[in-house]
Amino acid sequence: MGAQKFLHLENIEKRFPIPGKKDYIAVTDVNLEIKQNEIISIIGHSGCGKSTLLNMISGLDAQTDGYIYLLGKEVKGPGPDRAVVFQNHSLLPWLTVYQNIEMAVKKVMPELNKQELKERVEKFVTMVNLDHAKDKLPDEISGGMKQRVGIARALAIKPKVLLMDEPFGALDSLTRANLQEHLMRIQQNVQNTVIIITHDVDEAVLLSDRVIMMTNGPEATIGEILEVNLPRPRNRVELQTDPEYTRCREAILSFLYEKFAKEDE
Repeated sequence: MGAQKFLHLENIEKRFPIPGKKDYIAVTDVNLEIKQNEIISIIGHSGCGKSTLLNMISGLDAQTDGYIYLLGKEVKGPGPDRAVVFQNHSLLPWLTVYQNIEMAVKKVMPELNKQELKERVEKFVTMVNLDHAKDKLPDEISGGMKQRVGIARALAIKPKVLLMDEPFGALDSLTRANLQEHLMRIQQNVQNTVIIITHDVDEAVLLSDRVIMMTNGPEATIGEILEVNLPRPRNRVELQTDPEYTRCREAILSFLYEKFAKEDE
């Protein structure tokens, strides 16, 4: 056997008990290997268990069956090796941009002295281009900037895996495009593994090395895995005419709207 697997999901099932009825099985038989420094998108219709899967990888929720291993260690709860960015940025409104990031770093890296702490926080403030806004409160900055703070806060604790649950879903298309560019640039810099839940086919192809396509729930599972063979760095304008981009886009659309079409969406 070769090197140790990075993130390994084995026979994952999640059941929710319903009093007086059969359990609701949200996801079942999910087996997946995720590599280091890989960007993965999980896509599928509403109710296909995307967020359920993400919550289990993060440790915020436990699977009913199966195992999740990160670098050979079983995931049994939340930990600093996994950081989550939600659609709702969840910043603390009474803390500034700088303080929101500082608080997370202090909690996970208590060994840092004052100077090291300052340098680490400032590094990630700069990485998301927010030096000019570091002393502002969340209410004083735009939605896109709040999400950038959320990303900086998540990355500043040096997670091995960054988990993003539709992080750009609530933003207008220009802000969304801007944040996608930020994410690609930062990931090349930080070189961590990123798992993104999205409903957006173009976002999935633009950002990902592989796209995990989920079948419809209940009892959702992985239907297909698409390899995106596009070199990095990627340019969204050039990609529009790239045959590989078109192939990937069509494969996802075919899966979602032909093989697993949903009447109610």
